[in-house]
Amino acid sequence: MDKRDLTERDICTKFILPAVMRAGWDPMLQVREEVYFTKGRIIVRGKLVTRGKAKKADLVLYYKPNIPLALIEAKDNRHSVGDGLQQALGYAATLDVPFVFSSNGDGFVFHDRTGRSAAIETNLGLDAFPSPDELWARYRAWKGLGDEAEKIVLQDYYDDGSGKAPRYYQVNAVNAAIEAIARGRDRVLLVMATGTGKTYTAFQIIWRLWKGGRKKRILFLADRNVLIDQTMVNDFRPFGAAMAKLSTNAKTIERQDGTTIDLALALDRKRRIDTAFEIYLGLYQAITGPEERQKLYREFSPGFFDLIVIDECHRGSAAEDGAWREILTYFSSATQIGLTATPKETEYVSNTDYFGDPVFTYSLKQGISDGFLAPYKVVKVHIDVDVQGYRPEIGQLDRLGNEIEDRLYNTKDFDRTIVLDDRTKLTARKITEFLKESGDRFQKTIVFCVDEEHAARMRQALVNENADLVAQNQRYVMRITGSDKEGQDQLPNFLDPEQRYPVLVTTSRLLSTGVDA
Repeated sequence: MDKRDLTERDICTKFILPAVMRAGWDPMLQVREEVYFTKGRIIVRGKLVTRGKAKKADLVLYYKPNIPLALIEAKDNRHSVGDGLQQALGYAATLDVPFVFSSNGDGFVFHDRTGRSAAIETNLGLDAFPSPDELWARYRAWKGLGDEAEKIVLQDYYDDGSGKAPRYYQVNAVNAAIEAIARGRDRVLLVMATGTGKTYTAFQIIWRLWKGGRKKRILFLADRNVLIDQTMVNDFRPFGAAMAKLSTNAKTIERQDGTTIDLALALDRKRRIDTAFEIYLGLYQAITGPEERQKLYREFSPGFFDLIVIDECHRGSAAEDGAWREILTYFSSATQIGLTATPKETEYVSNTDYFGDPVFTYSLKQGISDGFLAPYKVVKVHIDVDVQGYRPEIGQLDRLGNEIEDRLYNTKDFDRTIVLDDRTKLTARKITEFLKESGDRFQKTIVFCVDEEHAARMRQALVNENADLVAQNQRYVMRITGSDKEGQDQLPNFLDPEQRYPVLVTTSRLLSTGVDA
């Protein structure tokens, strides 16, 4: 057998893997082959949609599941031993892997990205591959992890046995946050684009700290009821009976799998707190307010919580006089983690002033490049009154018989101080025409409106434009807003791609940020 005639896969199987296993790596728990870590960019050309090539690492070595230590790029024997190194370094930077190897089956070229070796790159024989303990010792020294910090960092991820695994950037975010906390940092900021799974990432962080006994009482803060409810029945579901909502309103929620659950409440009708729970979720508006009697958070002692996670922290915690900051200051002894897609930095408010620089960032651009987020295309439709403005005729009356003030109205006025029914109908017609031209009228669509009344008018206009499909199922068009219970009950179905209805949804603020779809 001529080694130079073997394929890259043969080289990996016959030479590289045996060398790795001789060094003590467990092939079942610590070695993964052909690891696809991106999905491939979504490419849109007209009405055609394809995916680019997904990125794949030949071998990734883990000290424990989701704690990657090393990456090996294999080449066939017609290449030199180090020919895969530059490609491997690019992958390692993405996966945040410190130790990088290239091999053609004759040996290894080893690159130490930590910069702590006497020589950054060295040549190794097939029998000189480092053991897991050797690389972990180097990793610990690089990260400055003592014995106690190591125990925190090595706490297991949650695994439900279904095969669901966090994406590579979620692993990077979770590990970065856990390591920062293990080293003593008590203010942590994670910046992740909308749609990349901030809540799931937060769950894994909380789970590891909670299961390891490092954080025993946790508060998760958000500013939308739907975010709390969705979090409890989906990502946070494994917390089970240890979890409750800081609310007096009983609620039954439908999960994405069709089952229902009654949310556990930590407050009784007299707003007395049950302190027997370990994981609390709440709206900041529900636990504070301008009057002293509204400051429910003061019913807890300042040291009650070990960990506080603030979703969409750019909204309030950045401002020193904000309601969120009031809560965070009260629980100042707790470790606090801020989650945001858009950190706020102005002359008056700053996320980084409070939390420090982000320990991890995953941008919209990265999400689109990796194929986890779809690229967006702006379709501009110019309506004459939007471009030119609208001026009523002298003496013109509104629907109630009142004379309309004679002045020029523009887009800042429309659906606020003046309603133009023809504009609403035209908008609905253009949306419908776009869906018809796309060839798929069942593409889930959100129409953002000024307020709930505007959302109701837009819903009616869309119903009339799509009468044929509404006749088949009344849920084809729905309004989902904060005061619309029937609409909110359909939110899980709208978010579930396997559920056909609702299709067209009008909303005001409810779906503007942070709802997982």
